Amino acid sequence: MPADTPRIGPLPEDQWDDVLKTVVANTGPLNIFTTLDRHPDLFKSWIGFGSMLLMKGTLSGRVRELAILRTAHNRSCAYEWKHHHRIGLDAGLTEVEIAALRLDPGDHSWSDEDRLVIVTADELHERGTVTDATWAALAERHDERELIELVILIGHYHMVAFALNALRVQTEEDH
Repeated sequence: MPADTPRIGPLPEDQWDDVLKTVVANTGPLNIFTTLDRHPDLFKSWIGFGSMLLMKGTLSGRVRELAILRTAHNRSCAYEWKHHHRIGLDAGLTEVEIAALRLDPGDHSWSDEDRLVIVTADELHERGTVTDATWAALAERHDERELIELVILIGHYHMVAFALNALRVQTEEDH
């Protein structure tokens, strides 16, 4: 099977359940949703959790998208990167900043706050935890809820990247 062929393809529209129809009405027929809904019980649980992180979280959109895009880069997840590139722009990131998320953090003039989010994503990716120094710096800027959410957010998008990459979910333009 060629590397660009989905291992599990999107669910045909005539097989969409009410939950998927509702999601698609708000987002369009994104392949992540039409593929993952092949496991409807899991999809129903996941979509609520993911929506909370994406739309109802305590972190600013900028912090959220820095963390997600850096995670997409770290996990080499083209689908996640493509979709969150647009969302990142909507959250106030610039094209230059988004491109810089593919570089070493020292290769761009990030603010201390932005660099800290990137380092947090990198440490979680590389170590599965953050150093005490990183945690202390985070705790100076974020309350307990935000600290929990940031770690969960990065972990969630690692999981999503694993699924997207392993299932070979294609960006919508790839069909």
